[in-house]
Amino acid sequence: MKDEKYPVVLLVEDETTLASIITETLESEEFTCIAAANGHEGLQMFYGKKPDILIADVMMPRMDGFEMVRKIRETDKTTPIMFLTARSSIEDLVSGFELGANDYLRKPFKMQELIVRIKALLNRAMINKTVDTVFQIGDYRFDSVTQTLDLNGAIEELTHFENEILKKLCLNINSIVDVTALLLSLWYDDSPCNRNSLHGYIHKLRKLLSKDESVKIINERGTGYKLVLKNAVIQ
Repeated sequence: MKDEKYPVVLLVEDETTLASIITETLESEEFTCIAAANGHEGLQMFYGKKPDILIADVMMPRMDGFEMVRKIRETDKTTPIMFLTARSSIEDLVSGFELGANDYLRKPFKMQELIVRIKALLNRAMINKTVDTVFQIGDYRFDSVTQTLDLNGAIEELTHFENEILKKLCLNINSIVDVTALLLSLWYDDSPCNRNSLHGYIHKLRKLLSKDESVKIINERGTGYKLVLKNAVIQ
């Protein structure tokens, strides 16, 4: 049973020394930390303990972090997830986010940075519980919790990035969403590579929304993007 007084962190890490250091540090910061040594054990503990946040290594025995998170996101779209990894390629980072991770911290890292990021993810999760999650966009019904776009019963599943971008546009209907702020909130980085990725996701969203001509995502050159539509209703 969770101690309601302290946030519960599930740490899935096969390096025992690092796991001990992280556990001790988090408990000194008034977190309740439970640990698993591989993805298979982590998956069982996730559903058994229902943590407030999951921190997971990528490379682990029995089941790696990517596979574990893929299985979790089949049924749980909202629990914050952060990957810890020695991998540094953009492809690995994007793969982690596409599976539904909310943050990505490269090894080696400073414990204070880990704590700051955990608190930021928990605060964001708390805020998300108080904001709108279902939007009527013209003929489309967008559910940002299930990450689905419904057009008269035809349901399209969105990726993590598509979902987060569309949600930010919906929360700022007819207003410009600054591109740098968008990049930093999603990738914590506004590099040219991520800007190109953002353009790609915007292009995909435009195609998904193209069956209703009243719905447009406009590029405000040099500034950001704006969702423009008529008769928008936020439920």
